[in-house]
Amino acid sequence: MHLTSLMVLTATVIGLGTLASAEPALGTWQTQPDKKGQIAHVQVTKCDAALCGEIVRTYDSDGDRITTENVGKRVFWDVTPTGDGEYRGRAWVPAHDRVYAARMDLKGKDRLKVSGCLGPICQSQLWARVE
Repeated sequence: MHLTSLMVLTATVIGLGTLASAEPALGTWQTQPDKKGQIAHVQVTKCDAALCGEIVRTYDSDGDRITTENVGKRVFWDVTPTGDGEYRGRAWVPAHDRVYAARMDLKGKDRLKVSGCLGPICQSQLWARVE
């Protein structure tokens, strides 16, 4: 095997291993509309050993991009996988200005069920992958 072929093969194997181990919840997700009809794009990134999410864009009920006081704010943190596409952590809900125990469940590749719970009472949204 030529050195060039070996280098291409090695790079391919390394690349496939990186894709296989990539965190499936990473990316940008669109929330459901709030009471005003506004939606947000939340970017999920690695924060140390956990995941966190920050509002990066917001849109009004007509789909026009707007700037709100929540852009740039972290809405969840310390989120870690518990298995089978489920995650647990903490979430801040802007509408309530409160922190809750959070749960995220991947539904396929492009849907993320996000729940916040205070004791036995939970509310959830189904987010769609944007990027």
